[in-house]
Amino acid sequence: MSETESAGTRPAARNDRAVRVVGIIVAVLGAVFLVAGIATYVVVSSTLADEKITVSDDAAHFAGKDVKGPFTAYAQADVIAQHAEEIGGGKTYSELPQDDPNRQTVMTASFLRASLFTSVVAFGVAAFVSVVGVLLILLGWALTRLARTA
Repeated sequence: MSETESAGTRPAARNDRAVRVVGIIVAVLGAVFLVAGIATYVVVSSTLADEKITVSDDAAHFAGKDVKGPFTAYAQADVIAQHAEEIGGGKTYSELPQDDPNRQTVMTASFLRASLFTSVVAFGVAAFVSVVGVLLILLGWALTRLARTA
């Protein structure tokens, strides 16, 4: 083996090690994302369950189910909107006159809907972070495999 051949393999080995290190870092970050996403999903679900909310019987979906997931939270928010619309005579909180006795009830319904929609968004973000975590783990694994075979 000539001097140039041995010098030429050294940078390749260094590059392989760098790719492996990056792969490991990416995989570890993926694991952190996956755990964080799952933990967030569990915390939001547990917090909703602690509120002991049940989807109204007149809901289009999930009637009578406990609100502890994104679909039940959305279903309950939807039925609250229907009830508020009936109570407000088709008007929103801001459209009702200040002296309307139903204004306070419609406002409370609006706040409840916003809270439920916030939990729906939190579930979505948690799921997204978990999926990104899985993708990062796979990318890290692929990079470490690529470095080994090179």
